[in-house]
Amino acid sequence: RRTARPGHALLARKGLGAAKYAQLLAVAELGRRYAQEVLRRGEALTSPQAARDYLAVQLRDHPQEVFGCLFLDNRHRVLAFEELFRGTVNAASVYPREVVRAALRHNAAALILAHNHPSGVAEPSDADLTLTRRLKTALELVDVRVLDHIVIGDGQLTSLAERGQV
Repeated sequence: RRTARPGHALLARKGLGAAKYAQLLAVAELGRRYAQEVLRRGEALTSPQAARDYLAVQLRDHPQEVFGCLFLDNRHRVLAFEELFRGTVNAASVYPREVVRAALRHNAAALILAHNHPSGVAEPSDADLTLTRRLKTALELVDVRVLDHIVIGDGQLTSLAERGQV
């Protein structure tokens, strides 16, 4: 479904044929499904790390930038995760109106914003910080709290809330 690294590059390695490559893809898919089960609808977030791990699995292997939201109720139970926008290798257009609409559709009281950086660098850009402020302002108008904005890179992530930037 989604791989950050083209299959032909892996297949070119000695000792890794099509069958092994298929097995690797199956293992990756099992890991993704397991992470989805860890945070099922209606379960409360047990820790910020649980949410980060879940979001990392959802967004880390996309070859283009993807922006999504983890929607939560007033007791921080998971309502849904939704990928809202897809972009290019280095940008995604995110529309506050659509984020607000999705939050209302899920009847969310809070949410965690998340997006990946296909470059692998989890450092938020100035545009990421501006977007976070704009979304927080828009969502406050409909009483939805932004708890965090997670930027996911290759094997690393950054929490804007931990940095005091939410």
